[in-house]
Amino acid sequence: MKNKEKIAIYPGSFDPITNGHLDILKRALSIFDKVILLLAHNPNKNGRFTPKERIEMMKEATKDLDNVVVDMSDELSVDYALKHDATHMIRGLRAVSDFEYEFQLSSANRFASKDIDMVFFMANGKYSFITSSAIMELYEGGKDVSELVPPCVIKMLKKR
Repeated sequence: MKNKEKIAIYPGSFDPITNGHLDILKRALSIFDKVILLLAHNPNKNGRFTPKERIEMMKEATKDLDNVVVDMSDELSVDYALKHDATHMIRGLRAVSDFEYEFQLSSANRFASKDIDMVFFMANGKYSFITSSAIMELYEGGKDVSELVPPCVIKMLKKR
């Protein structure tokens, strides 16, 4: 009997995608057969980039990674996961301050479906301070953020 493919989703707003996101994605690929990088709608966040621009950057940043699918959804991430045979949801933790939010999110997802488990990855130390908002603030302040984001993000920032 063949083992079932282990699929996880990695939801986020990715506004823009950062090297911290990519680090967690690559580490998740060492555990899962396939990871769906999911642009998830968050009504509490106003995006700096359009969903189309974010998807474009996500696809470009992951083009050399096997077993990554980039997708977008307005539905609950847990419902998306169930529809796509995923059994796990990937989340990153940068600092203790992330834990409370992620704990609440995990509990809400567990309420929505007991079939989806959350898997947390601690951010690599060199990326622990990176947030998409911090990237934008640094860039808009004239700082070189090329060590923090993939080249496709720099290209998109320069187009603006």
